[in-house]
Amino acid sequence: MVGERIALTVLEAADEDDVIAAHRLSREYHAPWAAPCIDRDGFAAWLEAASQPTHCALVARRIEDGAIAGIINFSQIALGNFCSAYLGYHGNVACAGQGLMTEALRLAVGRAFATLGLHRVEANIQPGNDRSIALIRRSGFRKEGFSPRYLMIDGAWRDHERWAVTREDWQG
Repeated sequence: MVGERIALTVLEAADEDDVIAAHRLSREYHAPWAAPCIDRDGFAAWLEAASQPTHCALVARRIEDGAIAGIINFSQIALGNFCSAYLGYHGNVACAGQGLMTEALRLAVGRAFATLGLHRVEANIQPGNDRSIALIRRSGFRKEGFSPRYLMIDGAWRDHERWAVTREDWQG
């Protein structure tokens, strides 16, 4: 999948060094909201999970130089009557503020509807994560609610806002 400035590819073993380097560089940028893998063991575990049919991990690279702009994950993909998945993402601090993750997220969600056959994509974001909330809002998601102590992150149950978009509402 290629946009104007971003190319999305499915995560593969060859991405290991670039992904780990981007995650290490961005560790403080993600804190306390997320803790992406920063070593080979973490990458191997993530790659194994991403290879399951209920998961799709994408690497967003800047076309001009191949730098990782961010990562986008669809997890717990359910088809049948549900046709839904959870969306997770994080950007690379070196590419922040350039609109690259907005482009990447629009490409990825469009792919989820067109290729994965999804009807609904849901993102859960911790209150106070203003950059992430702004990104998801720019991408056409609507706030649906609040879930107290929803996800375990960094050893603690964290509150989250629920944001979602359906195929009918998608304007990617």
